Amino acid sequence: MNKKNIKNIKTPHQILKSTFGYDSFRGNQEEIINNTIKGNSSLVLMPTGGGKSLCYQIPALCMEGLTIVISPLIALMQDQVQALKQNGVKAEALNSNLTYHKKLQIEEQIKKGELKLLYIAPERLMTEDFLAFLKDHKVNISLFAIDEAHCISSWGHDFRPEYLLLGNLKQHYPNTPNTPITALTATADIPTRKEIITKLHLTEAKQFISSFDRPNIQYHIIPKDNPNKQLITFLNQHKNEAGVIYCMSRNKVEKTTEYLKEQNYKALPYHAGLDKNTKHSNQEKSLHC
Repeated sequence: MNKKNIKNIKTPHQILKSTFGYDSFRGNQEEIINNTIKGNSSLVLMPTGGGKSLCYQIPALCMEGLTIVISPLIALMQDQVQALKQNGVKAEALNSNLTYHKKLQIEEQIKKGELKLLYIAPERLMTEDFLAFLKDHKVNISLFAIDEAHCISSWGHDFRPEYLLLGNLKQHYPNTPNTPITALTATADIPTRKEIITKLHLTEAKQFISSFDRPNIQYHIIPKDNPNKQLITFLNQHKNEAGVIYCMSRNKVEKTTEYLKEQNYKALPYHAGLDKNTKHSNQEKSLHC
């Protein structure tokens, strides 16, 4: 049943092709999108790379109003916003990296209804000031999308206490308490899914559980033996390609970066110990390599 007076601007298939350049949906994307457009909430479990973002980006463009995307990491927000802008979508992110002037500029866009997607961290969204801002300016919110929803669960290693605030989302949002919520994750076993549903009050949400079989991804495990030499051998097999090397500590990130530079590889560090300007610069460079 349609819980909101939603006016379709374009069909999901039209947006899939014209905005994102795909000819057809994958898996249960289309079913999830249609469920959202009808005004219903969803819990989406889909593997990384399975197309979770389209499950809320396309409804955002099908419906009138603003879609608010709750995301835990600034890097994730910036990456998605940049990709959306390249596709001609009006999207922004509110985070601590912004100048005061840029923050005011985005707030003005929200007030004027000029944005389709706003990315924001849970602790910023659920402040009294921001909730009052939404209320005072009668912002029409079509959808709340909670990315990395497993962060609300104490079962997982990514637990973020700030995500618990989202349990009061419907209670605090003053204009449209029936605005659908789409909670998305690639990491949730059965206890975690139950906790997400309970803490976000999504007992009526439809669950969409996708297969984690990814034939396009391969894992190779080899014994560690002179890891620097093994790393260079691997990189030599993937010349003219970009990649990410994960390390267990900030110190290891820095040492690996320096070693690769000594071997004439273009490498940059990225970790929580860097100042925000360096992190932003390194992220931008990695996106354009």
